[in-house]
Amino acid sequence: MAHNTSSDSDNEIITTQSKSFPHGKSIHEVLGGGKVADVLLWKDRNISAAILVGITAIWFLFEVVEYNFVTLISHISITTMLVLYIWSTVADIFKWNGPKIPETILKDSFFEDLAFNLQRRFYQLLQVLFHISCGTDLPRFLLIIISLYILSEIGNYFSFINLLYIGSICIQTLPIVYDRYEEEIRNLAEHIMIDIRRKYRRFQKTYLNKIPRGPVKEKKIK
Repeated sequence: MAHNTSSDSDNEIITTQSKSFPHGKSIHEVLGGGKVADVLLWKDRNISAAILVGITAIWFLFEVVEYNFVTLISHISITTMLVLYIWSTVADIFKWNGPKIPETILKDSFFEDLAFNLQRRFYQLLQVLFHISCGTDLPRFLLIIISLYILSEIGNYFSFINLLYIGSICIQTLPIVYDRYEEEIRNLAEHIMIDIRRKYRRFQKTYLNKIPRGPVKEKKIK
C-alpha cells in the first residue's frame, strides 16, 4: 500500500507541474510572444515558409552540391548584383520603378527580438543545467547525461551541416506540433516522468539504500 501511495503522490505532483508552463504562460508567451514566436508557430505562413525554404536551400547547396562557403557567398553576390544591374537598366529604359531594399530588411526589430530570445533561452538553459548538476534531481540528471551521450553518438554519424539542418527543422516544427497536440504530448510526458521516477525509487531501494554509510559525527559545541 505504501508503494501505491507514493506512486499516487508522484502522479499528482507531475500532473500539477505539467498542466502549464511557468506562471501559466502559453507556448507563444514562452517563445517570447513577439515576431520570433509568430514565425515559429507559423502565424505568418509566408515568412515561416520562406525561412524553411531558405534553410533547405542552404543545406542542399552545402551538403548535396558540396559548395564551399566562400564560393557560395561569391556566387550569390555576383548573381544578386547582375540581377539588380539588369533590373535597374530595364527600369530606366521603360520608366519603371527601380529596385529598392525592402523595408522589412532595413528594420532591425526582428533580429533584436531573435537575439534577445536566444540569449534569454541560453541563460535559462545554463541555470537549469547548473541546478540539475548540483544533485538536486538525480533522475533528471541521469536522463540528461544519457541524452547527451546519445547526442554525441548521433554526432559521429552526421555532419555538422546535417545536425544544424535537423535542429533548424525541429525548431520550426516542434513548437507548432506542441501547440496543436498539447494535451496528448503532456499526457505522454507525464507517463514518462512517472515511469522514470518509479524506476529510480526501485533502483534506490534495491541498491542505493544498501550502500553502507559511516556514522554521522555530531559537531562539538565549544
